[in-house]
Amino acid sequence: MKQVFRILAFSLALLIVGTDVLPIVVAHAQDASSIQDDLASAAKKLKKAQAEQAALTGELSQINSSLSANQKVIAATKVRISAATNDIDRKQAEIDLIQERIDGNRLILAGLVREMQAQSEDPLFNAILSSDDVTQALNNPDRLQSIGERMNAVMDDIHSSQQQTVQAQQNLEQMKKTQETTLGVKLVEKQSLSADQQETQSDLASQKKIVDRLKKEIAELQSDLSSLTGKSYNAKDIREAVENASSETGVPQGVLYGFLKMETNLGANTGQCTYAEVEKVSVARYKKYGSKYKASIALLYERRDIFYDIVDSLGYGKDKKVSCSPSGYIGQGGAMGVSQFMSDVWKGYESEIKSKTGHGKPDPWGLTDGVMAMAIKLRRAGATSDKEATIKKASISYLGGFNANYYNGIVYWSQNYKLLFQ
Repeated sequence: MKQVFRILAFSLALLIVGTDVLPIVVAHAQDASSIQDDLASAAKKLKKAQAEQAALTGELSQINSSLSANQKVIAATKVRISAATNDIDRKQAEIDLIQERIDGNRLILAGLVREMQAQSEDPLFNAILSSDDVTQALNNPDRLQSIGERMNAVMDDIHSSQQQTVQAQQNLEQMKKTQETTLGVKLVEKQSLSADQQETQSDLASQKKIVDRLKKEIAELQSDLSSLTGKSYNAKDIREAVENASSETGVPQGVLYGFLKMETNLGANTGQCTYAEVEKVSVARYKKYGSKYKASIALLYERRDIFYDIVDSLGYGKDKKVSCSPSGYIGQGGAMGVSQFMSDVWKGYESEIKSKTGHGKPDPWGLTDGVMAMAIKLRRAGATSDKEATIKKASISYLGGFNANYYNGIVYWSQNYKLLFQ
């Protein structure tokens, strides 16, 4: 009888508890389903927004190319107009000289006319007019022929000079007019291209904001889903972190161990300097080499501000340790945690790290987040196999340049990583 009572009591309790628990379980399932739907919708929107962003980027590149070509034509046309103007000035001087010749020839012609008038009173002319035999009088016309030839030569010279003058003026003016027309067309074209450039730049900036907003929304939804489903992952040691990151990204475990060994000796050497110390040393070195390092100093300050935002959001102090400035070459320290990411680089990977680990605020000094960040970056560099050529390419991408010792070390430990745990 007692056994039956206990069974009834248990059943009653289960029913009572069930009325409270069941709605919660159903609600959680509904919430998870809703978040997954929102994620799918946001991902679809992100894909479309990124396609539009890529199209705008291509359009802007084409506009910039056209504008550059337009400006080159404008500059060349202005040079030709200037040259034509100078040629016109020189030709005008020649025209003035030709005019002087014309005026001089006119004086000569006038003199010749006067000479003929004077000779009309010459006995020769009188003899011609009074002679019974005119042919005989003209048998010796040397003087008349000489005067006629001279008059014809002068007239031909004047006529030729006039034609040359008119033609030179027409050619020069036409040349200048053509170039000025070209310049006008190109200036109008430049205005249109500049307007298109500004509009496209504005559209691209707006589209980038949309893409960034959607990425942030997806990261938040993924974080919410991870929290709801209990999928937030925290590795207990380096092995678990590597196994999880390799599973999530497809980067071979050996490759991850190789990079982790060469970057921080599996997390043992993540940095011994504060950012204030990094800044002091780096700025002093940069300033020794002049103004060409202004951009590097500006980047240092930009990274410093991002670094302080990161440690503040994670509850760390500003004295959180980072890599020191290198002693072998001019450069800056500030790399964080096991992945040795600079602050600006880490910021660019945060949303993807969050989606993989389920952590709302990825921590560069956290083992799980740090190894995941490294794996994501290596996957982007194509390191999804342990081939030496693949590792070489990935090492150049990760380090920012080729270093034989670095590359050889990665290859060795990627093949012999099991020795690390003996």
